[in-house]
Amino acid sequence: MPMKRALASVDVNSLSVAYKGSPDVVHDVTLSISPGSIVALLGPSGCGKTSLLRAIAGLERPRCGTITVGGAVVSSASTWVKPEHRQIGMVFQDGALFPHLTVAQNINFGLRSLSTGVSRSGHAHRVDELLQLVDLCDVADRLPDTLSGGQAQRVALARSLAPNPSVLLLDEPFSALDAGLRTHVRAEVSRILRDIGVTSVFVTHDQDEAFVLGDRVAVMCEGQVEQVGTPDELYRTPATRWVAGFVGEANFISGSRTSNPDKIHTALGPIAVETPSAEPGDNIAVLVRPEQIALSPGDDAEITTVEYYGHDVRYELLLPDGTVLSARAHPDRLHQRGERVAISFESSATTTAFPS
Repeated sequence: MPMKRALASVDVNSLSVAYKGSPDVVHDVTLSISPGSIVALLGPSGCGKTSLLRAIAGLERPRCGTITVGGAVVSSASTWVKPEHRQIGMVFQDGALFPHLTVAQNINFGLRSLSTGVSRSGHAHRVDELLQLVDLCDVADRLPDTLSGGQAQRVALARSLAPNPSVLLLDEPFSALDAGLRTHVRAEVSRILRDIGVTSVFVTHDQDEAFVLGDRVAVMCEGQVEQVGTPDELYRTPATRWVAGFVGEANFISGSRTSNPDKIHTALGPIAVETPSAEPGDNIAVLVRPEQIALSPGDDAEITTVEYYGHDVRYELLLPDGTVLSARAHPDRLHQRGERVAISFESSATTTAFPS
């Protein structure tokens, strides 16, 4: 059964984090996380996402800025609340289970921050609740080194949830798992987080993972938040060219504005765009996702690569001017490497463009 808990917001305002003798690794970040939501911090290695997470947890002291959890300031120039008093749970990348304790004992260890007035039987009941929640009742008496990677990570999740935190932080919780197991475990974790409704923030460098789990995604680059939005907003209307390329495969096709202010002339024909300010004839880079390129018999481009995935096929196309584009299509009509095809833009939606 889902466990009820207090829902807390997390607000970060003008936050900067720096390590001794180094420039800011997190610079002037402002981020608001609604109670009960799941937010992904997405970005490449070294962009500051884990440092931001650790600052929220209280494991790093910011250089400046404020952090508020559930309306209470936990970090500012004049306030510092210790990590154990923030009502925040954290799941680390490697799980960090105690190897000499059983699954049940590891989960019970997470109850140490609860009131000492709680009875031993109360603790046992809570452990049983959590074992059921993460579906690990049958391994309660086993040691961590006998568990699969997915089981171990679910134990770590249960241990973090044991004291009933108002906020849960997860630092790349699936990165140590192989691809097949990662998909299964993240689906289970997503189910658990949504069942219990705890405000959650997790770090990942994997766009698919961020889009599957996150209600909203904050994309970070070089210590700053580039854009915050739903997965659909980030994919369809990225704020910058960098975000467009990071959150999915992107073609940037050169074009120029015509006398029609809503159209850009490109090698794929006229495309309706939301463009930056530009005059007729100015060069513009139009974002075209691979699934927006349609293939048909013709002589516009040569297929140089075919990648078959079952549900779709990815093609690389070589244009006469040397431009390489990627396209994705349904496998019903399978093209071959070396085949020449006509290409066109196929979408009723307005796309995004950037200064070239």
